Amino acid sequence: MTRIISLAVLLIHFYYFCHPAFYYWHFTAQIPDRILQNIGSTGLFSSVDKSKLISILALLISCMGEGNIRKGSSKYYLGFLYLGIGGLVFFLSSLIFLSDFQSLQVFLGYILLSLLGYALIWIGGTSMARIFRSRLNPSDIFNTSNETFPQEERFLENEYSINLPAAYKLRNERRNNWINIVNPFRGLLIVGSPGSGKSYFIIQHIIKQFLEKGFTMFIYDYKYDELSKITYNAFLKNKHKYAVEPKFYIINFDDLDYSHRCNPLDASSMGYITDATESAKTIMLALNPEWVKKHGDFWVESAISFLTSIIWFLRKYKDGKYCTLPHAIELMQVSYQKLFSILRTEPEIETLISPFVSAFENDVMKTLENQVATAKMPLARLASPQLYYILSGDDLNLEINNPENPKIVCLANNPQKANAYGPIVSLYTTTMSRVTNKKGKLPLCELYDEFTTMYIHNIEGKVATGRANKIAAVLSVQDASQLKLYYGKEQAEVIVNISGNMILGQAKGEIAKTFSESIGKIMQDSETFTTNTMGTTINRSKRLDWAVPVSRIASLSSGEFVGIVADNPDQKIELKAFCCEILNDHSALQKEQDNYESLPMNRKVTFQEVQENYLQIKKDIKSIIDTTIERMINDPALFGLIVN
Repeated sequence: MTRIISLAVLLIHFYYFCHPAFYYWHFTAQIPDRILQNIGSTGLFSSVDKSKLISILALLISCMGEGNIRKGSSKYYLGFLYLGIGGLVFFLSSLIFLSDFQSLQVFLGYILLSLLGYALIWIGGTSMARIFRSRLNPSDIFNTSNETFPQEERFLENEYSINLPAAYKLRNERRNNWINIVNPFRGLLIVGSPGSGKSYFIIQHIIKQFLEKGFTMFIYDYKYDELSKITYNAFLKNKHKYAVEPKFYIINFDDLDYSHRCNPLDASSMGYITDATESAKTIMLALNPEWVKKHGDFWVESAISFLTSIIWFLRKYKDGKYCTLPHAIELMQVSYQKLFSILRTEPEIETLISPFVSAFENDVMKTLENQVATAKMPLARLASPQLYYILSGDDLNLEINNPENPKIVCLANNPQKANAYGPIVSLYTTTMSRVTNKKGKLPLCELYDEFTTMYIHNIEGKVATGRANKIAAVLSVQDASQLKLYYGKEQAEVIVNISGNMILGQAKGEIAKTFSESIGKIMQDSETFTTNTMGTTINRSKRLDWAVPVSRIASLSSGEFVGIVADNPDQKIELKAFCCEILNDHSALQKEQDNYESLPMNRKVTFQEVQENYLQIKKDIKSIIDTTIERMINDPALFGLIVN
């Protein structure tokens, strides 16, 4: 319509100022002349250039709405060239009227020059409009501006929350937001490839914020002493905030001077034989990860039953005085005749040990050897004086969240010895879970870095039931496929699905797809370009598409995370999903790390102490065998239990 107005104004301009020519060509009439006279009284034709300027302005406005664009790429310089030449020709043609000599040829030349200038301005205006529109809607190859959505910008805090400052993009605008984990007791799963920033951007802040809020802590430090230093210095800063000041402990299998001694099979932690079974299962499955997928297998169950009977016998003997893993390993090395005889003195394990006794008495030695070897051979890897020293002491118990004796415990591992230490770590965590998951305790954070380097029996139960007892389980893994490898497909899926809070860094494969589907789809703008010989047509529409596609998750930079948080009934979070960059004050963190205090030494441990402890355990087992056999010989009620 504006183009028609532009052409109409220009034609009226020609008719008004070149009226003698139109009269000569017989293109005049009375009615148009009267209308023209009325229009002229408005001042539109008070000067030659006024009506021409109005015509050109209407033309340029019409160019901005051009919907059909010719093929070819527009250039800035061509657009300016056409506009410049066209403008000069169009407006300078008016100089003809300054001449006193006016003829039919002069009017015709004026009309032709004005039309030529008009045409050049039209072409240049269309070209510039195309470039202008392309800048308003820049080419977004990866659709990143569409794949943005509103996120929680409020700071939502409570006495247990974790709050991480972040920034995200909404369209092309950078905005600040918060990752508010207001209910950490519903479980937190952190997934991200190596270098994605799990420890630097998330885990260290979790440790600091929980210690500020009076949590007891259990930290599994796979790459010791990375997290232990952070924990210790945060502990020093906040220990005065606790009603009862907690104690700081380190369990380190490599450096005994800096380690405390702790017995994971402490008698006080096992009230029933099912506790011994759970410990035995944890040890055997951690020693043999492939057994996780073989529940119910004859050899697997035989090994677990055999170790359970050993542990429970030690638990009942002299009220658990010798109930340690080193004593259990050494007891397993005793000859079958003596071992089965003394085990039969404990009625609760009679049913567990009877298949082994029957095999021995019936001389089915090959089967017996295979049954016992499945337990003895893996455990033999743990028979070292250094490990015996740590596992047989009692510097601390694992009731970490006891209000009367709160603790901060860092359990160290070594990537180079992960296979050797993994079963022991698993035993510690299983025992701790059993004694801490009770009512009336302090809030506890169990943080497992590189969670798949250990096996925790019934970890999904901890996440599900720990919420009621204020236990926040934080699991960090590199990829969900590792969970399937170490825990089996079914258990891995349960762990992923039961975690109320999830944070995902750079990841690929099935976990990225699952997470993309969990966040869901959002309404996005869509453009289609149709080009033919007549030009290019642009169609714009809206469609539902993934808010965070798999490709986006696979290409996240360090510090960038996507996730979903859980809320509370009294603290609702409508925008639970996020895709943002966590903000760290790098200089402040570096300054803080430079001022960290070193981890404290516990005691100076000599080689002689370690060896004496190792030999003492062997002496204890010999004493247990000799004392029990002598008691059986002298007691008619027990004499019949001696295996011949």
